[in-house]
Amino acid sequence: MAYWQHHHLLLSALLILCLAIGVSSRNKRYTTPSVTPLTNSFPRVTFDRGFSKAFGASNIRILNNGSMATLALDKTSGSGLVSQGRYYYGFFSAAIKLPAGLSSGVVVAFYLSNADKFPHNHDEIDIELLGHDKRNDWVIQTNVYANGSVSTGREEKFYLWFDPTQQHHYYSILWNNYHTVFLVDNIPVREFMHSNAYGSIYPSKPMSVYATIWDGSEWATHGGKYGVNYKYAPFTVSFTEMELSGCMVDTSLSSNSCSKTIPSSLDPVNGPQFTKLSQQQMAAMDWARRKLMFYSYCNDKPRFKVMPTECH
Repeated sequence: MAYWQHHHLLLSALLILCLAIGVSSRNKRYTTPSVTPLTNSFPRVTFDRGFSKAFGASNIRILNNGSMATLALDKTSGSGLVSQGRYYYGFFSAAIKLPAGLSSGVVVAFYLSNADKFPHNHDEIDIELLGHDKRNDWVIQTNVYANGSVSTGREEKFYLWFDPTQQHHYYSILWNNYHTVFLVDNIPVREFMHSNAYGSIYPSKPMSVYATIWDGSEWATHGGKYGVNYKYAPFTVSFTEMELSGCMVDTSLSSNSCSKTIPSSLDPVNGPQFTKLSQQQMAAMDWARRKLMFYSYCNDKPRFKVMPTECH
């Protein structure tokens, strides 16, 4: 073998090795901040008692005495669960293990919505985990809006600091009358404040909790550049350690019983410790936003001729 051929092959091998190391270690280069885990503060619920099958029933499995659920996406259907109760505020969390392998176009969502009750002016608080065009590369998109539709959304996107396909990680939403906080492994990545200056955009109507997997080929990966490749189906996501702690709507009452007539002490996330982030949580959120956020609607000048009020 000629020297230049040997040298070229050696350089190619080193380049491939470096790329492989870069990909495999991409999620290991961060030392995460220490935070008090909110997920330790609330009880867990089983899927057979807390949820009903929303769609794709044949792709849903309830396992381990109801403590775990797997949802699958294949050529025939995605699948989803919906909470049996509706909530005025609360803490909602799940430990999720995402599908391994090529995942472009796949969307795993853990979110709150009342679109079934208010189809033209619904509220929504979203955690959407979006598949990518590279192996084991997922991103998290958060969104929040009220009295509107997807077009009024306020999206922010983050890289994850771990491989979400290897084990379960916590994805959580804290929602009360003061703020909405999105957390990953108990680290706040985003806080959306409730302000009288823009009160109409803050979710306030009771919502159900959803856990779903579905085909987002039209938009999820690079704006729809990469769709779902069903050669790799089924795509299976695992949910466990589910927490639904909120003021549940009493369907026997027509009024907003939780926020008006029930004492706030009975609302699990309305106490003083949930009105604002601690210094520790603020520092952790600053770390996440500096290191991992790669899109915020507040920086999207082509989208907004006039920036939303809260961006100022």
